[in-house]
Amino acid sequence: MKKFKISFDIEKEEQWLNEQLQKGYRCTNIGELGRYIFEKTDKRYVMRLDYQEHLSKKKLEDYKGIYEDFGWTYINGPWLAGIRYWQKEDDDQNEIFSDRQSKSNYYKRLMGHSFGGGLLLFFFYYMINKDSGIYLADGLWSMEGALFWKAFLFETLFVILRFLPFLMVVFCGCSYYKAYRKYSALKEN
Repeated sequence: MKKFKISFDIEKEEQWLNEQLQKGYRCTNIGELGRYIFEKTDKRYVMRLDYQEHLSKKKLEDYKGIYEDFGWTYINGPWLAGIRYWQKEDDDQNEIFSDRQSKSNYYKRLMGHSFGGGLLLFFFYYMINKDSGIYLADGLWSMEGALFWKAFLFETLFVILRFLPFLMVVFCGCSYYKAYRKYSALKEN
């Protein structure tokens, strides 16, 4: 079974993956752009996520070896995210050690990506719309009747496309704010 889901919250992603496990679907692979592959299972599993900065091959092998010694299975995930996916059969030892500093680093990195992406999209939006109005079609407002409405609706699609970068800026701002709140909460406690 394949599912697509994009998540920027490590806790919500872990919760969602564990919900899939409760339904009897074990995760076998996690690809780029939120692509998850599951297989049906009769066993009960638990999944945990851990954030680690980019690790060299040697450090990654050592890191994986420690968890595998305790029965965890490493699931390949997107390399750029820094999130490591661990799964094992459900027993009394279902927690992995993921300290506050590693979660704090995750949220700090998410804030950086959100800010950089939002800034880039804002400049892109500004460059597209700096010298133009909302509707760019010449003669649109001089048309009458059904021709006006057809042209107006057609041009509205392009207006929406021109505002898409701005909507993405808003999304990046919300993502930054959520990550900042979680980062601040981890720093306070």
